[in-house]
Amino acid sequence: MNTETMMPMSLEEIAHAVGGTLVRVPQGVATDRPVATGAVSDSRQATTGTVFVAIKGERVDGHAFLADVAAKGAACALVDHEVDAPLAQIVVSDTVDALGLLAKHNIARRRALGTPFSIVGITGSVGKTTTKDLLAALLGDMGPTVAPIGSFNNEIGLPLTALKVNAGTRFFVAEMGASHIGEIARLTTIAPPDVAVVLKVGCAHLGEFGSVERIAQAKSEIVQGLLPGGVSVLNADDPHVAAMAALAPGAVRWFGVTDAVADVSGTTLTAGDITQDDTGRPRFTLSVTDTASTDDAVTDAAARHETTKTTSVTLGIRGRHNVMNALAASSVALYFGMPLARVAELLAAQNHISAHRMAVSTVSRGDATFTLIDDSFNANPDSMRAGLDGLAAWHAGEDPQPFRIAVLGAMLELGGDEDRLHRDMGRYAVNVGADAVIAVGGVDPHLDELAGALADGARQARGGTDAPSIDWAHTADEADALVMRLAADAHGREPVVLLKGSHASGLSALASRWAPAGV
Repeated sequence: MNTETMMPMSLEEIAHAVGGTLVRVPQGVATDRPVATGAVSDSRQATTGTVFVAIKGERVDGHAFLADVAAKGAACALVDHEVDAPLAQIVVSDTVDALGLLAKHNIARRRALGTPFSIVGITGSVGKTTTKDLLAALLGDMGPTVAPIGSFNNEIGLPLTALKVNAGTRFFVAEMGASHIGEIARLTTIAPPDVAVVLKVGCAHLGEFGSVERIAQAKSEIVQGLLPGGVSVLNADDPHVAAMAALAPGAVRWFGVTDAVADVSGTTLTAGDITQDDTGRPRFTLSVTDTASTDDAVTDAAARHETTKTTSVTLGIRGRHNVMNALAASSVALYFGMPLARVAELLAAQNHISAHRMAVSTVSRGDATFTLIDDSFNANPDSMRAGLDGLAAWHAGEDPQPFRIAVLGAMLELGGDEDRLHRDMGRYAVNVGADAVIAVGGVDPHLDELAGALADGARQARGGTDAPSIDWAHTADEADALVMRLAADAHGREPVVLLKGSHASGLSALASRWAPAGV
């Protein structure tokens, strides 16, 4: 088990690593003795030996908390100006950049030990965090593994996680997100991957990037950032991802569920005969095929030598879309030598992943009792469709059918096509069988307009009938009241509620408010 402390460092070593100036060293503190064992950017998490990274945010300036972290035994602080506090400080021009440099140094020190250590980088428009969770569970069975909590995948979250790597760490699973070109490239300089996983190129952050092609360019930076000879694990079903094979510095392993997998060479993972149980847990046949040829010019599949192994898998988590995430995680685990049967066993055992991702629980409040499918962490068109598919699959074989309530928030950063995409999603909710659609806006006029477009799309799909019921809620309180009324009056059918929307829509807060009674 990893103790989640970084490689111990002295104040002088830290200052040298970040190119900073060491000041205000308290009397009696040795600057050449290892005293720092961890790093945080939240003063509430500071403990003995902490390096506190003072970051100036929109609402809070970390420099105001140096006295607090000093009282908690912090070793030092990274600051952009000297602060009157009883704590050793390392002054740098940019504390976020310094955090990255410190993390890079920590990773370099771990590699210098010469014992087995591997970094797996994961990116994609959807599925990063779930794949990270599954992979951390798989690799954790093979050795001490560090992985981020939740979606700690940006220029602050990734280096803070990298600073949990120490001499005992065997694997570091690094989730890498991007909202602009060059961001993943920067993250790979901090933690250069041995293995790079690319899940999908979708339209998340389309408003920021401007085109799907630009999103693909950003995601491809993880493949280009691989260590020499590093392994790429690519989604064969996504043409934008498959094209990244041309950038790969080493072997390519593939995963997918369509016929596109048959057109590639090397090690491929596929899922066949995919079904779901009544609660949305996928079942499938996992096939691992190694294709080899003595002649690189041979392209006829019949002329190539293939060996295939198969096993049956039942995922412990819900959602048909998670089959792809499981394939990606499995590919990495198999690459590092995990037996196929053990992969299947561990995938079945993973019942809980990061919060607000297809989490199922029971909510009881007043006259209403319903099943909650909480997928409210974030949303884009791909993930919202997947969430609605999960709602549609819930006890689909029963009679009577569940009363399905889709509570949907706005999706952000979709660019100039956002109005149409929201209308399309409203139509999709009706077409997959939602009995009620509640589009949730908010005090932000833009969010409210997008929710209105979603409701309009649902009404268009409904046509001139009265069902399903469609509501446009302008606050979380309105949505709360509507859900309780609909669930209490479900006409003898078991209510099931899906929560899905971008973080700004506040649906995760609504899930927390309901405080589910049990799983």
